[in-house]
Amino acid sequence: MKIRFEEPGAAQRAGGIETAIRGLVESLREEGISVSRSSERPVAVHEDIPECVHFHGIWSPSLASRFLRWRRRGIPCVVSPHGMLEPWALAHKPVKKMFAWHIYQRHILNRAAALHATSAREAANLRRLGLKATVETIPWGIEIAEPRDYAAAAKARSAQRTALFVGRLHPVKGLPMLVEAWAKVRPSEWKMKIVGPDEDGHRAKLESLVRKADLNAVFEFTGGLEGDALREAYEDSDLFILPSYTENFGMVVGEALSYGVPVIASQGAPWEILATEGGGWWVPASVEGLSMALASATACSKDELDSIGGAGRRLVVDKYSWRSVATRFAGLYRMGRRE
Repeated sequence: MKIRFEEPGAAQRAGGIETAIRGLVESLREEGISVSRSSERPVAVHEDIPECVHFHGIWSPSLASRFLRWRRRGIPCVVSPHGMLEPWALAHKPVKKMFAWHIYQRHILNRAAALHATSAREAANLRRLGLKATVETIPWGIEIAEPRDYAAAAKARSAQRTALFVGRLHPVKGLPMLVEAWAKVRPSEWKMKIVGPDEDGHRAKLESLVRKADLNAVFEFTGGLEGDALREAYEDSDLFILPSYTENFGMVVGEALSYGVPVIASQGAPWEILATEGGGWWVPASVEGLSMALASATACSKDELDSIGGAGRRLVVDKYSWRSVATRFAGLYRMGRRE
């Protein structure tokens, strides 16, 4: 089977989208499926004809043009909106999006062989838009980290413990709520590490809030980290926090759990499994919700946090392996060919 991935520009593809695409490509290739990426090898539509094209992201006029060219060739197309049609996302810069929706975006989505959602909640939101295409729910896979040596990690860590955030510094991530929650709880002997690239000057706003709350001594902004530096950030952390208003999946939650790090995730991310099967806390996306979870988590001993994190790692290994996810995507592409 020959599959083509059509992707947005590097800026829109940064972070979780790029991680998801890269993991899916690698796992499909391991399953013997040929995958070409537009970001690696742009080609004209008449070349390298695939059996199905998987589009990642929406709103881009360039993606819209490529979609129509492939459909004119009779090639079925699957679209992953990557959360860009979630209610919070639609409410952000709505005028520009509504213009694009009526001019081309709705037409394109209605011509898709299938729409891909990563959670039941995202699938329900897509169906509420009244689109004609079938909606299929498949979570992203998680690259499972090597298991941590908890005894060695405990020895290496100082008395001060570290909470970690990884992601874009963007209003949707709810970081001002996290600053306010931290200021209310002020956990003793804890620091907060913020890892991720700045978007539209949001970091300056966050740093201002940190200064006003007198938290400079315990908040650290590292910028974006990759490779070994990002791995070490996960390994050195005792708690992971994702306070987002909305996430269509929240890849970083699974990544943290794979390292055995317990997680506080807002209910803006579809990780209710944390509440039902363990691994952390799933709380309202509010200062009050985050404060309660932060107080509970930071009151735990290191052994208690390691036990919660261990349960989360087992959860990810059991339910989110890339191999099983790749098999489900292969089935989605075959279904698309039968349109």
